[in-house]
Amino acid sequence: MTASPRAPHTPRPPRAPLPASDQAAWSRVLALHTRVERELAAALQRRHGIGLSEYRSLEHLQHSQTSELRMQDLAERVGLGQSSVTRLVGRLEAAGFAVKDLCPSDKRGVYAVITEQGRARYEAARATYAEVLSCALNTLTTDPELGPTVQALRATGPR
Repeated sequence: MTASPRAPHTPRPPRAPLPASDQAAWSRVLALHTRVERELAAALQRRHGIGLSEYRSLEHLQHSQTSELRMQDLAERVGLGQSSVTRLVGRLEAAGFAVKDLCPSDKRGVYAVITEQGRARYEAARATYAEVLSCALNTLTTDPELGPTVQALRATGPR
């Protein structure tokens, strides 16, 4: 067996670093995200016994036209990998908030389907989510570093 010749290695040109202003802006967005997510997660867990990913999964299932999503679509929407969303849906299933269902046309396809109990938990948690999100953003508007970022995000308006 002979080794096939490889193309000579040509180094990639170095990428220009982000301008300092872009790095600083992105750092503020990440800091804002982290602080708000922490407050949302704590409130949802304390008041409703669900995590942020569970809430967001229920939200996506609730708003889907058929009250179900293929597992890979749910993973993409929630921002999780396939194995993580499988565990997440397992937790939702154990709590009675969702069930797994096989795709009738493709037995390899698995759907997550929201249950009536899942709808009720989502509806109860939705007010908490909105309240805590608003409160966290209002509080952070007074933060000298993050306030301008919150104001800029709010200025973009609803889509």
